[in-house]
Amino acid sequence: SFSAAEGLEREMEELKVSFQNKTLALQRIQLMVALRNKVKQNDNDSRLITETMKHVIKLSKAVVECQQQAREKEQKLMDIKRKRLSLKKAGRQKLLQIHTMMKKQREEKTRMKVSGMMEKIRNNLEKEREMTIVIQNVFQSIIIGSRVNWAENPSLKAVVLQLEKNVY
Repeated sequence: SFSAAEGLEREMEELKVSFQNKTLALQRIQLMVALRNKVKQNDNDSRLITETMKHVIKLSKAVVECQQQAREKEQKLMDIKRKRLSLKKAGRQKLLQIHTMMKKQREEKTRMKVSGMMEKIRNNLEKEREMTIVIQNVFQSIIIGSRVNWAENPSLKAVVLQLEKNVY
């Protein structure tokens, strides 16, 4: 069947990779044995191999140090990005607080204006009431001073009774 063939192909591929890895490991071991034998000979070639290995080790250490520095720089970069994001959020919050504070100040100004206008209206109303009382008193005095019997005259009676009503 089709899936059995796929399974066999996959298994064959895994075996090939395993074989290649084992072959590479064997070649490395053989190379190391040959290098040890050559280094023991202590001739010009062996000294050159030793110097080359020292140079390779030195370069490997430099690579490791550079990788460590790169990791540290990446960490610093991440820290800076986090801090920037934090500052950005804080900035947004401050902007919102400022906006809210300005809105409250505008509302307070508007309230103060309205309060001032209401005070003026109250003062004007009080003056109008006082003038109305004076006018009522003058009318009452005119009617009473004219010695007309206002109680018998319906229109005068209505005026006098209206004048008696409290303005407040």
